[in-house]
Amino acid sequence: MGTREQARAKFMKPMRPDDKLALIVGASPLPRTQVVKKLWAYIKRNGLQDKKNRRNINADVKLKPVFGGKGTVNMFQMIKLVNKHLH
Repeated sequence: MGTREQARAKFMKPMRPDDKLALIVGASPLPRTQVVKKLWAYIKRNGLQDKKNRRNINADVKLKPVFGGKGTVNMFQMIKLVNKHLH
C-alpha cells in the first residue's frame, strides 16, 4: 500500500468521539469524514455559522467545550480542535 492509500485508510478509520463531542455526533465510532459531516449538520440546524463571515462558527453550549472554550472559531480551526476529541 502506497503513502496516499495509507493516509486515506487512516483518515477513514472509525474513531471514537469523547464525551464532549459525543453530545453532538453520537458516541459510536465514526470515520473523520462522517464526524465532520454530522458536525456541519448540527451547525446548520442550529444556525451557528456566522452571518457576516461564513467561515466562522459561533459556539453554543455543546460546541464551546469541543472548541476549547472559544466562542468563535473558523472552519479550519474547528477541524483541528475536533480532532483532539477523537480517539
